[in-house]
Amino acid sequence: MAAHRTEPGSVRHEGTLAEVTLAPGAEDLAAALSGTGLTVAEHPDECRLLWAKLAFLAPLALLTTATGGPLGPAREQRAEQLRAVVDEVAAVARADGADPDPVAVLQQLNSLPAQMRSSMQRDVEAGQPPELDAIGGAVLRAAARHGVDVPVTRQLVEEIRARPS
Repeated sequence: MAAHRTEPGSVRHEGTLAEVTLAPGAEDLAAALSGTGLTVAEHPDECRLLWAKLAFLAPLALLTTATGGPLGPAREQRAEQLRAVVDEVAAVARADGADPDPVAVLQQLNSLPAQMRSSMQRDVEAGQPPELDAIGGAVLRAAARHGVDVPVTRQLVEEIRARPS
């Protein structure tokens, strides 16, 4: 499931999960990607597509990066935080017009391999700038726009910012 840029214009995919969901208007890209063996789907609503991805990615990235370890131990050690951040991101998404299913997101996160690491965590470990503003910051900005309280998400973002680089 992990993919990372190995050099400009080149992405390496590691793992067995290979699925891409695109917004409307990307038919040519969908056709090109389908030819590589990837499962390609189109989502009719860009806002809902982006929130569906962020509802899954933000809890995964924030929790693994804050703990500095793989998902399995993070799930065990911070189960309440995981549930809370899933619920917080879902609440922000709903306020922004999307309809994520926090129960399904939590089930998906719990079904992932225990040794899974997020790309944000890998960036931090490699001394690279993390996508903290694009992931956690996006949730915090949308929460502020809609007046949604997200204390656990904010705590995780602050914890990651405080980590030595």
